[in-house]
Amino acid sequence: MYTQTGHFPTSHASKYLQQLCKHFAHKVEVTFDTERGEVAFPFGRAELRATDDALHATVCAQEAEVLVRARAVIDSHLKTFAFREDFTEMTWDTPAQE
Repeated sequence: MYTQTGHFPTSHASKYLQQLCKHFAHKVEVTFDTERGEVAFPFGRAELRATDDALHATVCAQEAEVLVRARAVIDSHLKTFAFREDFTEMTWDTPAQE
């Protein structure tokens, strides 16, 4: 299993977490509250966490190449929701293999 975590400094983390989860819930299984969310994509899993100053996303997949797709899905949707903050992409850590 490969994992990678991204960070987006923002004071609106909970708002974006909820928007992402509500949007993804139209197509995949999602559980969330105001501070945490889990998304079961067909290609992997994403865990979202909102703090007072940032949104954190950890993506997990069986293959390292799939992490690229997972990151792109999260970044592209956040770009739509966080347009007022000139969001381009999360700052992603180096992928890790578990």
